[in-house]
Amino acid sequence: MFTGSEDEEQIIERVAALDIGKAEIVCCVRLPAPAGKTRRVQEVTTHSTMVGSLSELADRLVTLGIERVVMEATSDYWRAPFYLFEAHGLEPWLVNAKDVRHLPGRPKTDVLDAVWLCKVAERQMLRPSFVPPADIRRLRGLTRDRVDLVNARNATKNRVEKLLEEACIKLSVVASDIHGVSGRAMMDAMIAGERDPKVLAEMARSRMRSKIHLLEDAFAGLKVGTFDAQHRFRLRLMLQRIDRDNADIAAVDTQIEVLLAPFADAVAQLDEIPGIGPKAAAVIIAEIGIDMTRFPTPGHLASWARFAPGIKSSAGKSTGNGSTGHGNRYLARAIGEAAVSAGRTDTFLGVRYRRIARRRGTKKAMVAVGRSILIIVWHLLADPEARFNDLGPDHYDKRVSTTAKRRSHIRGLEALGYTVTLQPAA
Repeated sequence: MFTGSEDEEQIIERVAALDIGKAEIVCCVRLPAPAGKTRRVQEVTTHSTMVGSLSELADRLVTLGIERVVMEATSDYWRAPFYLFEAHGLEPWLVNAKDVRHLPGRPKTDVLDAVWLCKVAERQMLRPSFVPPADIRRLRGLTRDRVDLVNARNATKNRVEKLLEEACIKLSVVASDIHGVSGRAMMDAMIAGERDPKVLAEMARSRMRSKIHLLEDAFAGLKVGTFDAQHRFRLRLMLQRIDRDNADIAAVDTQIEVLLAPFADAVAQLDEIPGIGPKAAAVIIAEIGIDMTRFPTPGHLASWARFAPGIKSSAGKSTGNGSTGHGNRYLARAIGEAAVSAGRTDTFLGVRYRRIARRRGTKKAMVAVGRSILIIVWHLLADPEARFNDLGPDHYDKRVSTTAKRRSHIRGLEALGYTVTLQPAA
């Protein structure tokens, strides 16, 4: 027997939506119907993206009592209206463009986009994207700049190695890091005009001293003139660029420490997790903040970070390759590096990483341990009094079924041709 049900449509009374471009935005406002009428009031206007025009629009929306302003994440153009409206006391929502696609066959214009977005928003059919507060955004800008600077420095270092190979100088074959103290002294001497392989090899320090004869062979190309003036000029520019990147990274690190000071307790909590140090903790805080009410459960955080494989099921069968999809690349990099570092430790996370890596490969182990780290991060940040407690490297041995473990060992020995007889120890 079917019973009737009444569904009340929850409509936001006063809502605005923006279709954002680089030079201008189209704003659609929908208000309650006037007295005696049933159709809601709709107003569509076009505005410049300059600060003055956006401030005037924000003041008008405040005057109209707008409850929510919704905008699509269009490149970086959404930042100016979002931050200005936030400063005016409005409630801006950033939404994923995939959630507001037009129906097939609908004409597409900026005005129609704004109207469609406004109608979808007023029926509360959208979810807001995570936009951190201002203090976290400032920290995020620096941590992301640091990642970009490190990437640029690494790219230049790779170009240096390529240049030396082009000049028939095999320094990278002998030295694991050509940009260490010894390698840098040798390259500076080459730029200064030194061409004697023995003199360059004698610049080796510490453990490199045991490879002097190999270094002489590595610099043998200098005798035949393969390192010419053009190589010298290019090498000087590359090393200068590396030095500038090093100085910039140091300056950014100093500023990160200043902005990270208010979050010292959270950094100390995260630093207890195997694989996570102060720099990784700074990236995690910059990307997800410290307010875990944004993520109702640890699973929500793992899903948002794309450290949870997607599930596709139809007709009772699971399909797809279980890939996680693309998430926040800065967070994924920090968590992935932390997972690999934890895999080298004698801890529960280290044992978990190695167990999975043996059976399913290092990539799946990194995602699995990364998800475990994110769950730990959520619990620590959700409770400032919480502390990390390692389960220990013998956690699996203590919890595994002794019967199953005994049966597994017996089968392994029998497969090797042995007859196994068990006798309890005294």
